[in-house]
Amino acid sequence: MRRLSRRSLLAATTAAAAFSASPPTTAAAAAAAQEAQEQRGARRLRTGFERLAADGYTLLDGERVGIVTNPTGITRDVRHIVDVMHADDRVNLVAVFGPEHGFRGTAQAGGSEGRYDDPATGLPVYDTYLKSGQPLADIFTASGVDTVVFDIQDAGARFYTYIWTLYDCMEAARLAGKRFVVLDRPNPVTGRSAQGPVLHKEFATFVGREPISQAHGMTVAELARLFNKEFLAAPVPLDTVLMSGWKRSDFYDDSGLPWVPPSPNMPTPDTALVYSGTCLFEGTNLSEGRGTTRPFELLGAEGIDRRWAAEAGQLGLPGVHFREAYFAPTFSKFQGKTVGGVQIHVHDRAAYDPVRTGIALLVTAKKVWSGFSWRSDNWIDKLTGSTQVRTMIDAGAGADEVVAAWQGELAAFRRMRGKYLLYR
Repeated sequence: MRRLSRRSLLAATTAAAAFSASPPTTAAAAAAAQEAQEQRGARRLRTGFERLAADGYTLLDGERVGIVTNPTGITRDVRHIVDVMHADDRVNLVAVFGPEHGFRGTAQAGGSEGRYDDPATGLPVYDTYLKSGQPLADIFTASGVDTVVFDIQDAGARFYTYIWTLYDCMEAARLAGKRFVVLDRPNPVTGRSAQGPVLHKEFATFVGREPISQAHGMTVAELARLFNKEFLAAPVPLDTVLMSGWKRSDFYDDSGLPWVPPSPNMPTPDTALVYSGTCLFEGTNLSEGRGTTRPFELLGAEGIDRRWAAEAGQLGLPGVHFREAYFAPTFSKFQGKTVGGVQIHVHDRAAYDPVRTGIALLVTAKKVWSGFSWRSDNWIDKLTGSTQVRTMIDAGAGADEVVAAWQGELAAFRRMRGKYLLYR
């Protein structure tokens, strides 16, 4: 065994003394860390539900409550708010209303769960999908609720149907003489600005009831206030419970909240980032990536090769790269077949414009692939809100020319939108 010299012993003693003296230094560091955490905590995002619950549900006091929600209606520790509210004597939750895909999220696109009693809570679950106006009002009446609450995570695009579930439920609540409460959640792709073409009223469907832009840049509470003042036949008694700690520049991962897919083909916040542009491929004969692990980020068809990625890459679109990709969808278009196309890789979210990128990809796909066609029902017109995009691309217009064509209508919508923004 090596013996320590006197110098080594002295060094060891000094080190031990330094170690024993370290707690005050550690405590100071901990205090500094705690202060920094408190400063961050001052802006920690709290959802509308979190603020409602923290206030003891006083906004719902004495009311028989029904809630429109789906699997995204969760707490920070991923408990479903229906389970939480049902177990709390301070709120009288008597009914649940399920949208497209269902309350518990068991149905694919274009489906719902129907009417049933929830096994976990025993609450009656009513199906709202594809119901509106008086038939939906009759459901609210039959449920016996006084107040209808809405809490669903949106994806930020006009054609994502949950905002029109919101709209239809607000109108039905008005017809049924019910009060309406919206619990706010973040727009996952920020609320910085509105982008894209504005819907023309004659093209109104469940993927766009009213003239808003393709990427609206609003939260559901902001949209509810806009709907109530601008579009409903008459206002519904409306309360909104806002978030705290959310900034318009925040992406979803800034929120600190867990992500639950709002629908089966919206698996990640990355999907939401591209969705308002690449969902346009639903209106074509190309796959929009359904049946893959990267829906709306993978696009393609049989017969497409590397030329599409190369053509799109030459446009120099900000914030995005295009990779030549091959994939075999497990369902939907080209099920079980290997197709070629592109994968979208966003490298600068702040610079990326999803709608302009979607238009550019339509233009370049038509240019490099002779098999390109629109869906025979012109679904693209429902998605874009008019015939303009389709007819301009068919006439040979470039992406910048198509984008320029809607700027006047977009500017008018932005002025309207500005009156209803609730966050800095």
